[in-house]
Amino acid sequence: MVLEMKVPSPGESITEVEIAEWLVEDGDYVEKDQAIAEVDSDKATLELPAEESGIITLKAEVGDAVAVGEVVCLIDTSAEKPEGDAPKAEKKEEAVKEEPKQEPKAAETAKETYASGTPSPAAKKILDEKGIAPAAVSGTGRDGRITKEDAMSAVPSMGTPTGGNRGETRSKLSMLRRKVAERLVSAKNETAMLTTFNEVDMSPIFELRKQYKEEFKEKHGVSLGFMSFFTKAVIRALQMYPAVNSMIDGKEMITYDFCDISIAVSGPKGLMVPVIRNAENLTFRGVEAEVKRLAIRARDGQITVDEMTGGTFTISNGGVFGSMLSTPIINPPQSGILGMHNIVERPIVKDGQIVVAPIMYVALSYDHRIIDGRESVGFLVAVKEALESPEELLMDGNVKKALEL
Repeated sequence: MVLEMKVPSPGESITEVEIAEWLVEDGDYVEKDQAIAEVDSDKATLELPAEESGIITLKAEVGDAVAVGEVVCLIDTSAEKPEGDAPKAEKKEEAVKEEPKQEPKAAETAKETYASGTPSPAAKKILDEKGIAPAAVSGTGRDGRITKEDAMSAVPSMGTPTGGNRGETRSKLSMLRRKVAERLVSAKNETAMLTTFNEVDMSPIFELRKQYKEEFKEKHGVSLGFMSFFTKAVIRALQMYPAVNSMIDGKEMITYDFCDISIAVSGPKGLMVPVIRNAENLTFRGVEAEVKRLAIRARDGQITVDEMTGGTFTISNGGVFGSMLSTPIINPPQSGILGMHNIVERPIVKDGQIVVAPIMYVALSYDHRIIDGRESVGFLVAVKEALESPEELLMDGNVKKALEL
């Protein structure tokens, strides 16, 4: 019996996928549930498992866009599993058989001449010493030959290739990367995007982490990082300024009473933005555990479309790559995104004295169509206040209780 394997639906609104990579070869024997291909949708890269065991026949090539429900391969379920690797070994042996050698054509063995811009031996030596490519010199000799005099008078010019590598490589953008590009351009063109900035003294958080991180990790199995503090600070600010937790739908403005926080992470296939659902109900431990879980799934290519769908606000941490400052692009249809950056010791003024403190620049990009300056600036100031007074504003004055220690 021959089974037709069709492309399953990766999620709502997705009508086609692209074959990113076949993990098996045509004619291979595959086991049931074995991953046979990686497919890209416009939201994620997913593995395609074999529905039954048998000999596989591929019906699509890498890079092909195939519609959901279309046949991509056949599996002969009546075929018996081959013993050992004999079939593959025989194929490999046939593949490496040498082709009979052909005598070179007369034109290929013809003696090289000095025509068409080829330098004479003396001219070539001079050009090599000057670092000038023969192609950059006009020959005045017979049939365009470059003479010794041509080489001696040649002068390197700005921008002239001098024999260095000037190759280029073209590769097709994955469906996921193309969709990300479309969404980013759409966000720039279809929103009134504006960015406001502030700086945060991270000293209080440094002190809390220094004092409790070992105990926190020992008890909960996850590190006490910066993301839980920022997520908590963002949730507090969203509740204070609900316009930032809103989005436009046609002629209406939708405001949410929950906080689904999208976390931008870098995966093997590019930028991915999994969502922490109802983050307002999570503790510090809960946020850190969820961030770790989603980051691992994104890194391993196991993230699902559902895990990246939705979100009411996004946090992006460019600081892990060393970014000092940036203007993050809104993740549509959301209306705001907070950009975190690297932490650098900088001189600041405290109580009239110049001191050195770990400072992070933060940026809020927002859609000015529904968020005014008062809300945007107030939101970012609220985030700053919470991060600089975490014990009071994020932990209700009880650190151990907040960290569940």
